[in-house]
Amino acid sequence: MSLESVRAFLAAKAPDIEIIELETSTATVALAAEAHGVEPGRIAKTLSLRVGERTLLVVARGDARLDNRKLKETFGAKAKMLDAESVEALTGHPVGGVCPFGLATPLPVFCDVSLRAFDEVIPAAGARHSAVRLSPQRLAELVDAEWVDVCQELVPA
Repeated sequence: MSLESVRAFLAAKAPDIEIIELETSTATVALAAEAHGVEPGRIAKTLSLRVGERTLLVVARGDARLDNRKLKETFGAKAKMLDAESVEALTGHPVGGVCPFGLATPLPVFCDVSLRAFDEVIPAAGARHSAVRLSPQRLAELVDAEWVDVCQELVPA
């Protein structure tokens, strides 16, 4: 069902974007990066958060970590990650396949500026083995996302 809701969303809003379905799981950033042959940062992970009374999604580069101070400054309250059951109930997508497309419940979506380091990112597409490739700007436009800076600065290795 979840992959189907993403198919319907893309068919309506971006018929040029192809869903990539793999035989192998892409449920974690590491698995997805390996399966797609890219560095982990290019995987666009979608995080489901409760901030005060609000539930929202933050899409960030795969190797970024949320910064609690920045989250609180940006959203006005402490953020808490949702449990897997709540995530699936609200988004319609299983953990490992969560994306901002084809949501079961309309939720505000925020894209972290960390995604802008890449010309192309790979978010999941509603299942643990599906994804799409698109520019961070196109991702934000498709889901009416607001750009925010809520991740820790990446320290070069």
